This record gives sequence, structure tokens and C-alpha cells, in this order.
Amino acid sequence: MQTERELRQQIVEIGRRIYELGFVAASDGNVSARLADGTILTTPTMVCKGRMREDMLVLVDINGKKLRSDERNPSSEFSMHRTIYTLRPDVHAVVHAHPPFGTGFAVANVPLDKPLLSEVILTLGCVPLTGYGTPSTEELPQSLAPFIPHHDALLLANHGAVAYGPELETAFARMETLEHFAKITLVARLVGRPHELPQEAVEKLLDVRERAGYMSSQSRGCQACGFSQGHSSTCAVGSATRSYGSNGDDTVTLTRRELTTLITEAARLVAREVGNQ
Repeated sequence: MQTERELRQQIVEIGRRIYELGFVAASDGNVSARLADGTILTTPTMVCKGRMREDMLVLVDINGKKLRSDERNPSSEFSMHRTIYTLRPDVHAVVHAHPPFGTGFAVANVPLDKPLLSEVILTLGCVPLTGYGTPSTEELPQSLAPFIPHHDALLLANHGAVAYGPELETAFARMETLEHFAKITLVARLVGRPHELPQEAVEKLLDVRERAGYMSSQSRGCQACGFSQGHSSTCAVGSATRSYGSNGDDTVTLTRRELTTLITEAARLVAREVGNQ
């Protein structure tokens, strides 16, 4: 387990990354990490994640109570973190952000649960869409609770996304993978009809993932619920739903200007990523 000082440094670094990547704006988003003694270090409320300092972070107990009176107030969405830590003893870090492409899917009420990329199936599993919950109220964690035990990243309806893991780097990587998958899914829809991997291929990938220790056999079915249940996006433990056209395909309607803007932005992002390789 890392020390509190090490976690403070890493949370500030993760905050800088999600800000520079455009996953958050202004004071959006929040990051936390659980220490060995069960206390939690979390980002404060109303602070830009790209400009945080280590001394701005807040040490709280599992209920969000400050343990040092001279520190700032914790994130107003800490109850979401508390619920994740309570339901997932294996989780020691949570990253909540509003990545534009992933959040676009959340706003459109479309989960990222299609078996399109083998790497995503291997490392993340499908990303379901939770029901809407008002931020900073108990509605939000309640809407997430049915999905948390069985998934490692979630889209929050009309809100954003959250990813979590055994440590901060993994939680951040899962958020980054979620956003990358959303970009690729959108581009695939714009240029043609995405080709889904057949069920046999998905099962093989799940076998590899289980052997690698990314998930247990108990959670296998639900972490791949969207992949395993065809076009159904209703998680085996949740109630998120979506609508389809009469032929079972997702229907996306765009104006010519909107389509041109999306294609231009997608091409720009792809070119930037190629240039950074």
C-alpha cells in the first residue's frame, strides 16, 4: 500500500492528466484513493483538477467526515465514492470525470456495451449506462449501486463516467479506455456499420480475461452482459434500458453540419494521436 504522501502526489498527477486530456473542465470531476487503514484521500470541492496542490486534498472516513479540521471540504459527490468502496472491497481508487465522447453516449442514453474491440473486452468489459441520479444527492449512488459489483466502469446518464480499480493508475487507465472506446465507436458509426465480434470470439476473450485475473468466474456473465446478450443493454442486475429502431439497430440522427463537425473532430483527434506515437 502507498503512503498518504505518495497518494497525494499521485492524485494531483491524475487530476492534471484528466484536465489536460479534456476529461474535465473548470472544477468538474473528482478523484479518491483508499489508504491501508480504511481512510480515504479525496479531491476537494470547487477546485480545478488541473491546478490542485497536494495540500488541497482532504482525508476523510468512509462516511465522508473530515479527519482534519483545517482541511478543505471533500467533493460534494463523495457519496458515490463511498458506495463504490463499500460494494467493492477490492477497489482502492475512483476516478469520476466528464470525458466528452463517453459523456456524449451517456447523454444520448447509449451504453458502450457492443463487442467491437478485443482489447476493451479483455481489459474493461462492457460499460453499461446507469439510470439518472441528481449529482451531489443520494440519488446518484443509488442509481449506480446495482452495477458497481459487476463492472469496472460506468456511464452515468446525462452526467459523465466513473471508473475504479485496485489503484489509481488502473482507475485512470479504465477511464482513458472508456473514452478511447467511445471515440472509436462513434467513428465506426459515422463511416459505416460497426462489425461486432461473434459470440464465440467474445467467449474466448472472456476466457483469456478470466485466466489473467481481470475478473472472477462469478462476475464473468455480468461484466460482459451487453456482449453476451446481443442487443440487450439491460444489465443482469440493473434496469437501464434503451430504445432501438424497428430493425434492432441504434438510430442516430444528425444534421449535415453536425455530421461534418463530428467527422472533422474525429479526424483531428486521430491525427493528434498518430502524431504522438
